[in-house]
Amino acid sequence: MTERAVRAAELRRQIAHHNERYHVLDSPEIADADYDLLVRELLKLETDHPELALADSPTSQVGAAPLSATFAPVIHRVPMTSLDNAMDETELAQWGDRVSRGLAGVTARFVCELKIDGLAMSLRYEQGKFVQAATRGDGRVGEDVTANVATIASLPKRLPRGAPEVVEVRGEVYMPITSFEALNERAALAGQPRFANPRNAGAGSLRQKDPRVTATRELSFWCYQLGEVIGGPEFTSHHETLEFLGELGFPVNPEIRVVDDVAGVFDFAGHWQEHRHTLPYEIDGVVAKVDELEQRLRLGFTSRAPRWAIAFKFPPEERTTILRDIQVSVGRTGRTTPFAVLDPVFVGGSTVRMATLHNEDQVRVKDVRPGDTVIVRKAGDVIPEVVGPVLSLRPEGSEPWQFPKICPCPLATELVRPQGEADTRCVEPACPFQRDQRVIYFASRGAMDIEGLGERTVFQLSDAGLIDDPADIYTLTAEQLLGLEGFARISADKLLASIEGSKTRPLPKLLTALGIKGLGPSASESLSLAFGTLDSILAADEAALATTEGVGPVIAGSICRWSAIDANRTFVEKLRRAGVDFGRVEVSRLAPVLAGKAVVVTGTLEKYSREEAELAIKARGGKSPASVSAKTFAVVVGDTPGASKITKAQELGVPILDDAAFEELLTTGSLPE
Repeated sequence: MTERAVRAAELRRQIAHHNERYHVLDSPEIADADYDLLVRELLKLETDHPELALADSPTSQVGAAPLSATFAPVIHRVPMTSLDNAMDETELAQWGDRVSRGLAGVTARFVCELKIDGLAMSLRYEQGKFVQAATRGDGRVGEDVTANVATIASLPKRLPRGAPEVVEVRGEVYMPITSFEALNERAALAGQPRFANPRNAGAGSLRQKDPRVTATRELSFWCYQLGEVIGGPEFTSHHETLEFLGELGFPVNPEIRVVDDVAGVFDFAGHWQEHRHTLPYEIDGVVAKVDELEQRLRLGFTSRAPRWAIAFKFPPEERTTILRDIQVSVGRTGRTTPFAVLDPVFVGGSTVRMATLHNEDQVRVKDVRPGDTVIVRKAGDVIPEVVGPVLSLRPEGSEPWQFPKICPCPLATELVRPQGEADTRCVEPACPFQRDQRVIYFASRGAMDIEGLGERTVFQLSDAGLIDDPADIYTLTAEQLLGLEGFARISADKLLASIEGSKTRPLPKLLTALGIKGLGPSASESLSLAFGTLDSILAADEAALATTEGVGPVIAGSICRWSAIDANRTFVEKLRRAGVDFGRVEVSRLAPVLAGKAVVVTGTLEKYSREEAELAIKARGGKSPASVSAKTFAVVVGDTPGASKITKAQELGVPILDDAAFEELLTTGSLPE
């Protein structure tokens, strides 16, 4: 047997195994993206070497045979086929070309739908009454889950008068994100394992032997296709069938669109790839279907999928990989965070080598261990996290991971977990890990916003003995920076200019940068407006601080404890000697002319930076949100504004103001005549 034949046989074995885990047992061992890679590798082998293709290959089958011992089998009168996938725009364009050739060059319109990450389901109604629900199974035979599907509140139990004698509806059962989160919260309180994702949770809910349990899971349904219909109207297009299903009372997804060409499919896919996380349910792609039913007949089917439809898959947000080790990082407040060291895996648009495990309790609840195969999730810009282990692949002899008792820093201080808190901390102020993280936080965008002073540079400065606290960055010289790896004269001068520029950041930025526990940007803005200078804030008593809007006794107490520590007072004086501005915001005694009004600022104004303009609005009782909505009173536009904000304001009819109009608004609270 050739090497290619051996690989093809191994791929068929793996795919069959994972088909059973996914479609039958609802306990997948790998993420969808990893499964897709196996199928695509086998398909390429069979395409390039036809002698390797077998009649019963997984590439020509749908799903897996049902687990008949658990639920009664149901034969689908109209087969439930799968869909071919396009992983990028090139493959989507190639599918569009195949459709065009199949129609002899005739242009096709397409219906674009969201690809719901759920469980395919067929619902059968006879004489207007719901009589059966069946899973897809292997496409020909599924499983009877009627009693469980009957608990889904959004599905009609009876159809309106005049409904077809028989109507079969295809769609996706899914678990809304809020229901999934509530389910996992209940599981955590009960000390039970958490579900990895809404899809697995929804599938598991449908396999409950007791429908009363399924009813508590709050499942939902979107329909997307007609199956068998007897006594129904004649249709010429797919979108007409969807409108008909909506008239019968079935939930039809509101985001479905009809487009004129493949370019329209591109646009639809691009929009939802960017906005997928604005939905209250999970999607993993979009589906494009030829709209005209007669054209579908001409295009026909392959052995497993229609030629007239395709699923455009988004980049994977979940993958499986090996967890090699669990280590602990120490933050600026001494908080220790466990993180997973992983075999590199491409997920969420980037290669992930480490992922957060949050805290000791989360490690215990998830029960992840070194050597485990784990599910890693990265959604957009969200920090990668380990969702949980694949228990069926856990190595024999594996032991639960124990949280360390000693800080990993050179001082090897004992770690402490205060009673009633979820976090374990290093309480040694001299801990070098805390020092480095304080500098990184001080320079971060939400604080002093020092471009070029990132984690790598801070570690270099620390290792060279050039900094002991954030104030030391203001004493750095070009010669010192040139002694560090990667620095040339231009980059050194650029960093020094950025450090110098940070001295004039608005007071809320400086206050946030101090890193006082619990004190974030919002409370810092309120304190700056109320007290005017850093000295006034640090000198105020706890009662005075606590009365400031958005502060309260917890943050007030934290500020007072911080300012009472000698090392912190020394740090503040070092900042003063370096020339850092301690207060350019006047105490707010201005009339609240903008009370209750939301004014969005975009770009840089002549007299104000964006941050200063926002503070001026808030000093007069207004709000300055980051985005434009129908509730926005006005949008102030300076140099290099955000185009999307201007466009949104124009769409909503929100007034757009220049520098002069903004000054009048601050004075009168009214829009210029």
